Amino acid sequence: MATTTEFDRARLTSAPRVRSLQLGELKITYVPDGLCLCKPRGWLTGTTDADWAANRDHLDDGGFLPAAIGGLLVEQGDRALLIDTGFGPESYPDDPANPAIGGIHGGALLDGLRRLGREPSQIEAVAITHLHLDHLGWAWSTEPGTDAPPFANATHFIAAPEWDRRDLAAEAGATEERLAAFAPRVRTVEDGEEIFPGVRASFSVGHTFGHATYTITGGGQRLIAFGDAMHAPIQVTHPEWGCTLDHDPAEATEQRRRLVDELSRPDTIGYGNHFGDVVFGRAERRPDGRFTWVPVA
Repeated sequence: MATTTEFDRARLTSAPRVRSLQLGELKITYVPDGLCLCKPRGWLTGTTDADWAANRDHLDDGGFLPAAIGGLLVEQGDRALLIDTGFGPESYPDDPANPAIGGIHGGALLDGLRRLGREPSQIEAVAITHLHLDHLGWAWSTEPGTDAPPFANATHFIAAPEWDRRDLAAEAGATEERLAAFAPRVRTVEDGEEIFPGVRASFSVGHTFGHATYTITGGGQRLIAFGDAMHAPIQVTHPEWGCTLDHDPAEATEQRRRLVDELSRPDTIGYGNHFGDVVFGRAERRPDGRFTWVPVA
């Protein structure tokens, strides 16, 4: 049975585009930074060739599982929060020796913000879901042509357990040197804490030791920015498929199952940072009891 709808099939393997929606007084906009081409069997552990043959619509012509990279801009009038900061001004070709990740590139986020009328210096706060490089690239990088970070005026919110065990992030490339570049701007947050009007942090450990999601509420709806609790729309249908980078695979699986159930509620929208060009959506139940990701913007 297909895991996608006719509406979104062509967008699953497309490079991400700017997408926006309104929640009451809050304007929510996805701002692309780049793209990662994942090797499906190495990236989503436990999957087989037969699994991907049955879900070929999720793969591009080269057999890669495209993963969008970007940030989520939350605006309330003149105020602005950014959830995650993309990969930053780096680019790497496919390494055949890497079983999980093909080519990856970033760098478009700052120009995207400016096209939306937001100078990076106007962002008052940055919320990081977890300490992997494709979520904090522009937090530690300097803006090209300058010697200053683009979000130097922003408080950087990070879940307290994630920051307390930031030593674990070094394995994924977030070295002590890179973290030191924005450490003075970090403020740790606790589970359930409001960090911006209508935006609350929730601990959702599993992918990393202190992974966080951010729930945005407005206009009688809520949007769950779930970071890397899921990496691809196919995991809405198969939450048992984990990611090779999951710190605690069993807990990460339970988090995905709970998340899919939440995303099936009529008042709830999900934001999947890596979900190709279908980053906003809901989980719709199928006749077989599983769910399908249905885009809403």
